[in-house]
Amino acid sequence: MDAIISVDEGQRIVLYNRAAEKIFGWPPEQALGQPLTLLLPERFQASHNAAVRRFGATGVTSRRMSGSAVVYGRRVSGEEFPVDASISQVDLPEGKLFTVILRDVTERAQAEREQARLASRLSGLVDSAMDAIVTVDASQRIVLYNRTAERIFGWPAVQVMGRPMEMLMPQRFRAAHRQHVKRFGETGITTRRMGAGALIVGLRANGQEFPMEASISQLETDEGKLYSVILRDVTERVQAQEELAAFAAEASGAREQEKARIARELHDELAQSLTALTMDLHWLRKNYRSGSADVPAKLDAMETILEGSTAATRRIAADLRPPVLDDLGLAPALQWLVQGFRQRAEVDCDLEMDEDLEVDEPYATAVFRIVQESLANVRKHAQARHVQVRVDRSAEAITLCVRDDGVGFATTGARRPESLGLLGLRERARLLGGSVAISSAQGEGTSVQVQLPARRAGVA
Repeated sequence: MDAIISVDEGQRIVLYNRAAEKIFGWPPEQALGQPLTLLLPERFQASHNAAVRRFGATGVTSRRMSGSAVVYGRRVSGEEFPVDASISQVDLPEGKLFTVILRDVTERAQAEREQARLASRLSGLVDSAMDAIVTVDASQRIVLYNRTAERIFGWPAVQVMGRPMEMLMPQRFRAAHRQHVKRFGETGITTRRMGAGALIVGLRANGQEFPMEASISQLETDEGKLYSVILRDVTERVQAQEELAAFAAEASGAREQEKARIARELHDELAQSLTALTMDLHWLRKNYRSGSADVPAKLDAMETILEGSTAATRRIAADLRPPVLDDLGLAPALQWLVQGFRQRAEVDCDLEMDEDLEVDEPYATAVFRIVQESLANVRKHAQARHVQVRVDRSAEAITLCVRDDGVGFATTGARRPESLGLLGLRERARLLGGSVAISSAQGEGTSVQVQLPARRAGVA
């Protein structure tokens, strides 16, 4: 099945079998007596002649040609093709005879190139995956570690390949993890989620622990069983859930505080006023027929109480939902809010905005509440002398900024009382597709900047 070609010391062909005829395309009558270079690409002819002469001088009986390099032949059509060849020599009375046995490996070379291409593509896919992929062998030593794993864990691939996978997890989980993988391998299940639905913990190169979601799969190969873990760093999601839980707790507490405040105001103002009016009515029932001179004064006092009660009712209702926002729009509502802040907090406050700005619901309420909450934080915590509120609009966004010159706070420090209020601002903006940026420093004041999508908000 292999081509067999023999040449004399002058490297002229003296034997040329049918397999050689089939592979090269030259008929025997055109090949016999010709130089062996007839069957080689021109660029290899000179080096081949020299290689054969050196081989003849060694006295070695046989060896593979060109070592591990690829040898090429040339067909009668001029087409080049890869061959796997060995050469042998024998001394005859007529002189030295060299015999080459070769095989056309075009299909094998193509298969190897395709395999290399697929391996390169697979490697590219693995490296471009958004999730970390770590594969270990049966002894749980790392044999594959993609770029996302490098980014998440902080270890470069060269420092983890061949090492136990336990290096990527905290010490307290390592023994249990090894047993978990061993039991999983015995189940025969192809893949499943790790941690029984709970988050698992990874360990970065700097010693920092972080939460992960992970799944594990197993595959039998000729080299043994391989386990692949696909994992995702969910630190931001866990932090967001914790913040949302804190916000929900704060919101619930704020609702209870608001209920308590309203109850106090109803009791202290309206209930007392109504009690006073009830007592005055009893007095009138006893005295109005007698024509007492005190009746007009009592009626005046009752009228004053009623006016105060009406004003208190309006104030309480306005705190819950200012009618000016529904009746006149966002701009007058913000002007009313800033004016009330100046009076209550006794802090200078400027409002810069287009008085003709119109925004649809629920965005108008969001802007109003964000300004309201920001000013409440300033009044409670900032110790500011001046506050600036600015609302701008563009074709793309409504931008709101509340800046004060108060004491400020370290945004990276421990949670402060006002931080839950700021968390509420973020959540309110997020629900409407917007964003919040907060900058502050000790002694340098605080700036809260909010952006809401103008097109979704229906800006006029």
